[in-house]
Amino acid sequence: MPKDNENVPITFSTTDGPSEAQSFQSFTRDQMVRCEECLRANPPTRVNCLYCAAVLPLNETTINLQKPALRPLEKWERGYNSILLPRPANHLPLNLSEADLTEAADALRLTIADLFRILSLGMPLPLARAATSDEAALVQRRLSSLAIETLTVPDAALGLEETGPTRVRAIDISEDGVNTYQTPESPPKQFRWDELELVVVGRLLVKRIELKEEKSARAENRILDASEFFSDESVLDLYMNRPTTPYRIAANSFDFSCLGHRKSLLAAENISTLLNLFRERAAHAEVDETYNSARKALDAVWPAEQLNESAGWRRERPGKYSIGSVTEVSNESQFLRYSRLRYFLRSQAKTGTDEAS
Repeated sequence: MPKDNENVPITFSTTDGPSEAQSFQSFTRDQMVRCEECLRANPPTRVNCLYCAAVLPLNETTINLQKPALRPLEKWERGYNSILLPRPANHLPLNLSEADLTEAADALRLTIADLFRILSLGMPLPLARAATSDEAALVQRRLSSLAIETLTVPDAALGLEETGPTRVRAIDISEDGVNTYQTPESPPKQFRWDELELVVVGRLLVKRIELKEEKSARAENRILDASEFFSDESVLDLYMNRPTTPYRIAANSFDFSCLGHRKSLLAAENISTLLNLFRERAAHAEVDETYNSARKALDAVWPAEQLNESAGWRRERPGKYSIGSVTEVSNESQFLRYSRLRYFLRSQAKTGTDEAS
């Protein structure tokens, strides 16, 4: 490290929000909020205590000053998702003034471009993911004042704490339904055509970068070898009209022999043919193909997961060592969230229709 390291400029953002510069706001002693647990004073913009994380009390003064923190959650943490509820009469985002759009983006910790993209699609999409129900309620309250309607959906309601979808390797198709096989040895699981309620179409994108660097006394290691791999796989998530684990068909690991003479040499064509077959046999089922158009908007709130691994040290020659690293970025968890959200919203709408009738 250089001797004048104290003067080295900071190259990373020190703010939680997306903006490059934030103005600091000061408060008087009367405006500060006392925590009921640790009795320390907190800024009125906070939802939780800065010192003990307890929920801060609300009053008429602070209710309009509080801002959600919306910190990025760890992979194991369960959050509360604020889902946009677009209405035809709202005409979002055209009915929002520039000031309202800026205020909403600031409250959601999004850039104006990201928020505009989400609103423009006119679909139920996540606007924020909060750590607590109180923080999610604050998000809903702030957006409601701007005529943006939202629904708070916990991760638990999406079934994300359960096991993932059942991966299907092969199927047998009959007039009555489908027999699904996970492995050649496992007994088949069956569902009838009239049980198939929703098919969510998506793509699993995986980018993998492998680096091999030579360790040296210098600040930066010399790259000996670098490899980059990319995969793009079409998938179908199948949901039934009864409580059960959804089925997933992935194009690259599925036996399309069930298509018979309609089977081609390309997996992309086969998955499309299989989807059309589901449409023919289960005409009542909804086929949702919105993920590909919504993927860019989802990245702002439900980003793709990045996994960093070390490949360990290796002795190349006497006195020379190399170290390997692997970085993998995948949207599988993002698509799973979106798929579960589409099924959740459909189930909610169906429940409301049944109650109304």
